[in-house]
Amino acid sequence: MIGYLTGIPKVEGEALLVVVGGVGYSVQVSNTVLSNASNTEHVSLYIYTHVREDALELYGFEHPEDKQLFLSLVGVSGVGPRTALTITGQGTQRVVTAVQQADVTFFKSVPRVGKKMAQKIIIELKNKLGGLEDIDLTPLSTKQQEIVAALEALGFDRDEAEERVKHTPDIENMSTQEIIKQALKNTHT
Repeated sequence: MIGYLTGIPKVEGEALLVVVGGVGYSVQVSNTVLSNASNTEHVSLYIYTHVREDALELYGFEHPEDKQLFLSLVGVSGVGPRTALTITGQGTQRVVTAVQQADVTFFKSVPRVGKKMAQKIIIELKNKLGGLEDIDLTPLSTKQQEIVAALEALGFDRDEAEERVKHTPDIENMSTQEIIKQALKNTHT
């Protein structure tokens, strides 16, 4: 079972070929991962190996929490790996927020997901997300979201900005300017 790949990325249509030791592994990834991989010379992915009677498919994720969310989605009856990958590609935080807010419209915007399936995903993921205690999947507060937006405007990518904000202590008792300064300091730690 393949669980992790590190190698040279080659974009092939909507799939990513990861060349490891002269062997190319075709990996299904979200559009975000595909875009990131096309701009780099090296890629590391957490892999889910999906085995069927007629196929062996690899699905890749940049972060372990993305893979965990994908596994939770695949665990919902009726959600296949391609649909789960499309949902996961929307961003872990956005999916968690949609589940917590019971946002059926968010899930209906994904191809092959209707209203009943969206409701089923929300119901089942609410229970599963409660069991992911080691992964911080809690939504950002309004204040944290404002700081993330400010850091993005300063050139940080969204994931990095969210990490900096989450690791800034006592955020609710600080001014926006103080939080941004502290988050920028966190870059050097």
